[in-house]
Amino acid sequence: MPILKIGDDVADVDIREELEQFPWHRPRWTSEKLIAASPFRYDRTPSFFVNLDGEYAGTWADSGAYDADYESGNFVKLLAFLRDETYEETAEYLLSTYGLNSVNAGDNLRLPKLHLPKQRKPVVLAETTLKPYAYKHPYLTKRGISEKVQRFMGVGFSRQANAITLPWRYANGKLANVKYRKTQGKAFWYRKGAEPVRHLVYGIDKVYRHGLSEVYICEAEIDVMSVYTAGKPAIAIGGASISDKQIELIRKSPIERVIIATDSDKAGEKVKRQLIDALKGAVELREVLPFPSGVKDVNEALVSGNVEAIRKTKPVGSVRISYINL
Repeated sequence: MPILKIGDDVADVDIREELEQFPWHRPRWTSEKLIAASPFRYDRTPSFFVNLDGEYAGTWADSGAYDADYESGNFVKLLAFLRDETYEETAEYLLSTYGLNSVNAGDNLRLPKLHLPKQRKPVVLAETTLKPYAYKHPYLTKRGISEKVQRFMGVGFSRQANAITLPWRYANGKLANVKYRKTQGKAFWYRKGAEPVRHLVYGIDKVYRHGLSEVYICEAEIDVMSVYTAGKPAIAIGGASISDKQIELIRKSPIERVIIATDSDKAGEKVKRQLIDALKGAVELREVLPFPSGVKDVNEALVSGNVEAIRKTKPVGSVRISYINL
């Protein structure tokens, strides 16, 4: 496996294995490269590549990028986008999974690097952080999200960045982070210096404020808003993996029943198994039935008019169909 430099550290990363966890459109794998349609925009042709090995392992380029920030970059930036988390969180994940440290200069022996948890105070952002984003944009409406739900979740729009803004809050309602998502393409980022989203659960403040005991759990914020638009409450973990902190937040909350609604892809199946293992015995677990062919997630179900597909659930491990009323 190639050695990648991550900050001041190095990691012997299995790049291909990490990338294979995510869906790619028209991929072509070789020993040296992955060539595929760009993950950063709605692309029909293979105009994106990642170097899997060699001197430039982990670097990537997109020949049709909409802006300079997403023309090229390193593996951490790409994986952070795919995992739907901050750059710092992805770097921490790679170092904890693959990180290596030389024992002595010149030695071939390398040992896993020990990363101890840092004691830190949670970051609380001022509500005035959202003031510049008090605008509306039709992007989410075009994706089937009702304006009522957008207001409920505090969606805004950054004119400067041409991106919708999605506030992430602590259980007590205080502002913890803001996600920015471009209205053209798929690029997104989080507010620098804010609380890592792996320490948060999107929508957990609504659970406490409204005493919700039964919620859907999704990967992304737009999926949460899709479920709300379909008439059911939801939360999200912000990507295709769940952290110990997020598990703790869910277990400590008023939630008694969880309906798993992860994406219909390899990464979604992986996080579904993680959720089942983490939450069994703590809450009642159900899951949505498989979506119709060609529908990947709850937002696609909403946009395609398959709202009832979102409502159809069954106990985890069962084949029996039932309906829930929250």
